[in-house]
Amino acid sequence: MSDPQTTLTLVAASLAGLAMLTFAALNGWRGWLQLKTQEMRLSAEPAATPNAGARIEIADLKERIRKLEAIAAGVDL
Repeated sequence: MSDPQTTLTLVAASLAGLAMLTFAALNGWRGWLQLKTQEMRLSAEPAATPNAGARIEIADLKERIRKLEAIAAGVDL
């Protein structure tokens, strides 16, 4: 191991390996940041207003729930 050429080769290989690991970690970090940015954009967009048919259906479901709760409580409608 006292040979300078062997030592230089090991140092160069170690440096190349470190550079590859750093590059891979940096790409992973950028990908994670991009993912979080997309998630924030999606959560920041206003929700689309439901159309009239969906609102009627939701109102109908709420009425059914109210009736079922009244039946469970023993209240006559």
